[in-house]
Amino acid sequence: MKKVVLTLLSSVMVFSLSLSSVNAKETRAVDVNLAKNALSSVIIEQDTGEVLYEKDARKELPPASMTKIMTMLIIMEEINKGKLKLDDKVMTSEHAASMGGSQIFLEPGEEMTVNEMLKGIAIASGNDASVAMAEKIAGTEEAFVGLMNKEAKKLGLKNTHFKNPTGLPAEGHYSSAYDMAVMGRELLKYPLITKYTGTYEDYLRQDTDKQFWLVNTNKLVRFYPGADGLKTGFTAEAKYCLTATAKKNNMRVVSVIMGAPTSKERNAQMSKLLDYAFNQYQVKQLIKQGENVDRLTISKGKSKKVTVVTKSPVSVVTHKGEALNKITKSVKLNKNIQAPIQKGQVVGKLVLKQGNRVLSTTELVTKNSVSKAKWYDLFRRTVGGFN
Repeated sequence: MKKVVLTLLSSVMVFSLSLSSVNAKETRAVDVNLAKNALSSVIIEQDTGEVLYEKDARKELPPASMTKIMTMLIIMEEINKGKLKLDDKVMTSEHAASMGGSQIFLEPGEEMTVNEMLKGIAIASGNDASVAMAEKIAGTEEAFVGLMNKEAKKLGLKNTHFKNPTGLPAEGHYSSAYDMAVMGRELLKYPLITKYTGTYEDYLRQDTDKQFWLVNTNKLVRFYPGADGLKTGFTAEAKYCLTATAKKNNMRVVSVIMGAPTSKERNAQMSKLLDYAFNQYQVKQLIKQGENVDRLTISKGKSKKVTVVTKSPVSVVTHKGEALNKITKSVKLNKNIQAPIQKGQVVGKLVLKQGNRVLSTTELVTKNSVSKAKWYDLFRRTVGGFN
């Protein structure tokens, strides 16, 4: 493991870093008065994952339609993989059309594009659109719920379990403010999503006599500067919930409120949380995404080594006016890596520390692919070693 001391005041950085998560125990502040009328709440900075504020953030509660953050995350992953296109047609089943609660009033057999369904989910919180997309991706709603819970496990969510893709009340369907923020942060890694979640109003079926006006259930995207998502929620059991995101001065935060008594109170408390984050904190980006960190030795490959790079930008959260003097970095690369290697393959991690405090932990990935060497390449390499 390598240890390098950095002076952040230096104008030139000669190595690459990246961070995608932070030790959640390093909470910056706790002030219950920030969200006194909510059952739980949290603020997380997007780049680092650092918790800036929390109140009962791990408490298991019904998330209502904030559930659709996970639904949209899986949709975006399918688009990113090329398995789904925005202009793909989605057929509405009898089951999808039968969903109650918030809906875009899909009829059995009606087709809409993925683009239109995403509008229906992100802007109007359509339960029918959510189930139609679930069936498109996984075949059945139940199979899609399996994907949701698998993704929750992959993200390390300890206080979340899904029973449906909509958030309609169901026994054993729960999440927490912290887990919702983690899901929101993951969803925001797909920049396309804010095209939908940040839209205040739009239309479906525009060229028909069944034109449907969409108005975003998240009023902050219209009234709070920099807000462009993510998802509201309400049921009689869950009360008023909101996972919100906003960006100001190169800092993006994700904030969650669960169990507010009214929508007006929910929005007022969320505005207060966002104001707190932007007034008290700032983000300092140290290194750009994709810069070289190290060279990893691999076996049985066309090349003996592969360059390891940062997966995302390096950022550190500080109180406004706070100085950072010395940061240490530790690079740990996996051992016994064999070809073939895929571009972007995770092969290690990097840790930033200030004294004993962990600032961040991140994955390191390969810059390019390395194919497996042919037997004669390995033979030539072995013979060459005797010269």
